Amino acid sequence: MNKTDLVFQSYGRCCNRDAFFVDFYDFFMASSNIIRERFVKTDMAAQRHLLRNGIMQLILHARGMSDRKLKALGESHSRSHYDIKPEWYSLWLDSLLKTVRLHDPEYTPELDAAWREVLTPGIDLIRGAY
Repeated sequence: MNKTDLVFQSYGRCCNRDAFFVDFYDFFMASSNIIRERFVKTDMAAQRHLLRNGIMQLILHARGMSDRKLKALGESHSRSHYDIKPEWYSLWLDSLLKTVRLHDPEYTPELDAAWREVLTPGIDLIRGAY
């Protein structure tokens, strides 16, 4: 099985529990006071839904889907819109992998590395729009 399939299956196991998305934001907001402040007035239920879709878009991009949706995400996260700083994406990815480790019963260090390898090109595409 290739790494993209491993990540897709891992994500499926994680999505079985809504707590996955709650825990992700707990980790992500704990990673930086600036990031925590960015979410003060956010509808977190809606934000978790966007996250669920965004992670899927990153995985689908790695599986060969068009980069159109990720380019649109990059535009919305750019300095002229949400102003998501390029350095925050590493905190995002680290928070995501902490959450995967907590929620995927089949987590291994090799799976962690696969997640990072599979998502990084899509994250770089989004970050590159800044």
